[in-house]
Formats: sequence, structure tokens, C-alpha cells
Amino acid sequence: MSRKLRLGAFLPGGGQHVAAWRHPDQPLDGAVSLAFHQELAALAERGLFDAYFLADTLSAEIGGREGGSAKAAGFEPLTLFAALSVTTKHIGFIATASTSYEEPYHVARRFASLDMISGGRAAWNVVTSHGDGPARNFGLAAQYGHDARYARAAEHLDVVKQLWDSWEDDAFLRDRATGVYFDPEKVRPIRHEGAFFRVEGPLNAPRPPQGHPVIVQAGQSETGRDFAAASAEVIFTTQQDLASAQAFYADVKGRAAALGRASDEILIMPGLAPFIGATKAEAQAKYDALNALILPEEGIGLLNALTGGRWICRAILWTVRCPRRPRPRG
Repeated sequence: MSRKLRLGAFLPGGGQHVAAWRHPDQPLDGAVSLAFHQELAALAERGLFDAYFLADTLSAEIGGREGGSAKAAGFEPLTLFAALSVTTKHIGFIATASTSYEEPYHVARRFASLDMISGGRAAWNVVTSHGDGPARNFGLAAQYGHDARYARAAEHLDVVKQLWDSWEDDAFLRDRATGVYFDPEKVRPIRHEGAFFRVEGPLNAPRPPQGHPVIVQAGQSETGRDFAAASAEVIFTTQQDLASAQAFYADVKGRAAALGRASDEILIMPGLAPFIGATKAEAQAKYDALNALILPEEGIGLLNALTGGRWICRAILWTVRCPRRPRPRG
């Protein structure tokens, strides 16, 4: 049996590394430069990558608070990918959208549009969003609880799929002679009423070229793994060693099989950040040079964001000033 190596490129314009924007070969405005993103997409497509992936958040609280992170502001992924799709031909686009703060109708319509604009190259990275920052931008004091986020995500995804299916593939007749644009027998409301959403439907966009754009997920918790095993076609993971990666693979595949899914229905894609050189010493030098560009304050802020705590600040307070949370206004 022949197998293909699938490659996805995670290419934020400001760089994935927190200090990438400071590198002399990196454009200073890369995070918001369409031309630079077009260059990245063309390079990935020429390198035969299958997909261009972008994570996203609904707040500016990424990493530190000392003004050294290019991840604080950038393009909304679907808007960017719509533009990149017209300058590429083959590469897919994995855009992130949150089930916690976005409505199913909006998500279904936007991904259907991207799938049509790109000719069937859209994928949805389904996230529940993490942290209180996004919640405060959408009228909440704090994020939904963990189990509630995933319950909402499951219903959200179900509604989106129903909306994508609210038009049949051949519903649009567009007959000039008769004046019939679509067959009313091939479109239907979904009339969904659930715990989190009430959606009448149908979607005001045709069924996407793929039917359903590809579903991508990256949950690592027990609930997240169950959700991914039940619904994802691609799972992105960042295990730190071979043993844990193999255990994750077996665990998720086993959960999927228990739900009646075939093992080849889910593609698991581990993340890595390569530093490439003609020799190990050259690659190490590139790695060290990039790390040397990290502002200490930003590094501490990033570690705190990743660990979810403040103990790192307290432990090295005498060495570097820790980033402070802003006081609420008013």
C-alpha cells in the first residue's frame, strides 16, 4: 500500500517564534503584509505542502505585555485566505474559527464562501478558545467552563454541517428561459433547536464544493480527544517526544474506532519547528541567534501564558521585571 506524506505549513506573517519579526531577513510589517503572505503561500505551494494553516485568537493577549510580540495583531484568517486563494492553485487553507464566540450561521457562510472562492480548498480548525481575554471581548466576565465549551462546540459543529447541507448540490437551475433560479424542492430549513443554538436556516450560500470543508481539531484534554475522535478529519498535535506522540496517536485512533470510524478517517499531524543548516552546528547557530532576539520580559510573559500561572514571575522577579496585568478602567 502506497502512502503519501502530508505537510501543513504554519506560517503567521509575523513569525511563529516570538522574536522572529526582529530577524534581519524578516519584514517588520510581515504580520499585516498581504504581499508577504502571498510570498509565503507561493513558497509553500511550490514546496508541495498540502495546506497553509493559521491559528487565531479573539484577543490581543498573546505572549508578553511589553510590546515585543508581533502576534498581538494580524489578519483575520478567512479574510486573508480568500485573498491568497486567488494567487494559488493547489494548496489548502486551514482557518481557525471559535465555537465559543462565533455563531454557527456566520461560520457556515464564511467557510462555504472560502470553499467556493478557493475551488474546494477550505478547512476549518475548530477551536473552543481558551482564556478570559476573548470572553471579555464578547460581553462575558470569564470563559465558559471546559465541559460547557466542548458541549457548545459539538452542537455548533452539528449546526454548521446541517447548514452546509441545507441546499442540495444541484439545487441551482439558473434557467433563463423559465426564469427559475433554483428548485425550491432542493432547499430546506434546518429548524435546529438545541441547548445553545436556535437556527432556522437554510444557509444563504450554496453547498460548498467539498460538501463539508475539512474539519481540523487540536484538543489535547480527555474531552478534547473525544471531540476530535468523533468529528475531526485532521488532528494537529504537538507532543514533545516519540513515546508520547505514539501514545496520543493510539489513544485517539482507539477512541475513533470505538465510535465506529475507520482508522484512516483521521489524519494526525504532529507539529515541529525545524532549524535547517548544512551541518548541525549551522542549524544550532540559527536557533541560538533567533533565541537571542527574545526580550526577557516577553519570554517571561510567554512562559506565563503557556503555563497559566504567575509563579515564573515570582521566581525570577529579582532578575527581570515581570509583565503586569492592566488595571480595569472605570
